[in-house]
Amino acid sequence: MYGWWQEIAGLVLPGECAGCGRPRSVLCEACRAALGGSGAWRVRPDPEPAGLPPVHAAARYEGPVRSALLAHKERGALGLAEPLGAALAGAVRSVAGGPDGGRRGGGGALEAGERPLLLVPVPSARRAVAARGHDAGRRLALGAARALRAGGLPVAVAAVLRQCRAVADQAGLGARQRRANVAGALGVRMGTERLLMREGPVVLVDDLMTTGSSLAEAARAVSIAGGRVLGAAVVAASGVPPPPAEKNRN
Repeated sequence: MYGWWQEIAGLVLPGECAGCGRPRSVLCEACRAALGGSGAWRVRPDPEPAGLPPVHAAARYEGPVRSALLAHKERGALGLAEPLGAALAGAVRSVAGGPDGGRRGGGGALEAGERPLLLVPVPSARRAVAARGHDAGRRLALGAARALRAGGLPVAVAAVLRQCRAVADQAGLGARQRRANVAGALGVRMGTERLLMREGPVVLVDDLMTTGSSLAEAARAVSIAGGRVLGAAVVAASGVPPPPAEKNRN
């Protein structure tokens, strides 16, 4: 009920842009462009945790992008699921090999004739989902899937990961502490191993990458269960260089 009421209120009574504060807009055109205007690109945290698959991000975690992600995740601005999902879809396409998901060359790209991609969201702690009143990661995965299908790329969302043990809040932890915090914390839900082995390659999806520890742990859990991890896609990445297009302009 909480999430439903927030979503209706956001549609009927649009307030201000979640990115820059402009009135009467869920997310203005300028902030939408900041989410994916430069195109998704490969990002690497430093240090890079062992087992981290190739990660592609739609934007850097700063300015209006940071504001929009926090508004969606922490303040329940559910109307942002559509533009954030579209940005995530761009990162998924980049993982799959190009704008249309076709093979672009190099290891890991989607092979012609393969089954539809499986988008597997990295789960948040149950207590965090309960406190927020919605599952931000799954909502973004579904938004990305809608955008990808509309563009002709067949995908499915499979929320197969679960937390096997409690983990501490990652905020404020360093890279080494984050790796230790999530090590062995994820597994797959009972009965989903066949799905992972039978269906197409997996793209892990999340809203944000900081150290990459959670994505590396998710890749480990999926791989042990028999899934083939193609890569990971995030809306934004923290502490990474700008995309090549921005570098060329500087």
